[in-house]
Amino acid sequence: MSGVYLTRHGGPEALEWRQDIPVPPPGPGQVLVRVLAAGVNNTDINTRIGWYAAEMTGATEETDQEVEAGGWGGALRFPLIQGGDLCGEVVALGEGVDGPDPGARMICPINQPRPTEENPVGFEAIGSEYDGAFAQYCVVPAADLYDVSDAPLTDVELAAIPCAFGTAAGLLDRAGVGEGSEVLITGASGGVGLAAVQLAAAMGARVTGVSSPAKAEAVLAAGAGAAIGRDDALPQDRFSHVIDLVAGDAFAALIDALKPGGHYATAGAIAGPIVTADLRRIYLRDITIHGCTFQSREVFARLVAQVNAGQVRPLISKTYPLAQIAEAQADFQTKRYPGKLVLLPWEEDR
Repeated sequence: MSGVYLTRHGGPEALEWRQDIPVPPPGPGQVLVRVLAAGVNNTDINTRIGWYAAEMTGATEETDQEVEAGGWGGALRFPLIQGGDLCGEVVALGEGVDGPDPGARMICPINQPRPTEENPVGFEAIGSEYDGAFAQYCVVPAADLYDVSDAPLTDVELAAIPCAFGTAAGLLDRAGVGEGSEVLITGASGGVGLAAVQLAAAMGARVTGVSSPAKAEAVLAAGAGAAIGRDDALPQDRFSHVIDLVAGDAFAALIDALKPGGHYATAGAIAGPIVTADLRRIYLRDITIHGCTFQSREVFARLVAQVNAGQVRPLISKTYPLAQIAEAQADFQTKRYPGKLVLLPWEEDR
């Protein structure tokens, strides 16, 4: 099959397009899936450059710094097929798997907790701990697959759901966002940001999105009641919840933007993971901080129900054949496009 190997941590030159990769057989409890489309995400780029290593302290951009253990959970196995956003079609079932039926269209969460005695907080992420969607086929644990055969979305749109909407749903759930919440969302024009805007607005929350002025229209169209420019001053003591995907130098201002008793939830730090703030502004005002990596199966199942009911729809800005992954990731890093970029493993050119 055709696919893309990540051969080491590094720049786009670490990605190798191959047309001789063996199709993986499904093992016990696994399903072989034909990849219909695969989303482009920060996490794939972060993993490629090794940004999750402790010694990486800057923003999520290309770096020449060499790391040995730059994956989510430390050291990775190379070559690795990345790709955390999967829309796929069931091809074959491994031993002990009763369903789904071949031909069913499926998505899966980007990561799942899988603790062991050696690593009680361990997890497995598709495209990180095991091969993912940047190939024509991949093998996925059957328990992680959710049927979206009847969803009124295209394969490309479904490939934009797992990471962006799954992460957003987890953030909103952990932070306790609900009807009447006053929510500030940073990075609101990106995939996760727009998903958080859409989901929070559907809950009845009042949403303010932070984005570049050029992409404010997309944020408002997703359901935000207001948009604030990235360089604009934030109001103090205004919001019950902050959903932050940016971090960096804005962290202290985001804490100050919360009302006493407010909740700050984060699942990203594209502006930089090392932050400073006045701790008195946190503990004296009873601010709760949530670090969010996983969403529970219940949260993801509720999201899938919304997908199948046609209640959510991602914004897709552009698609690319998988062989053009370096171009797609470069475009993604410019932040020029709102919403999602998606790769197509079965298209040689487009």
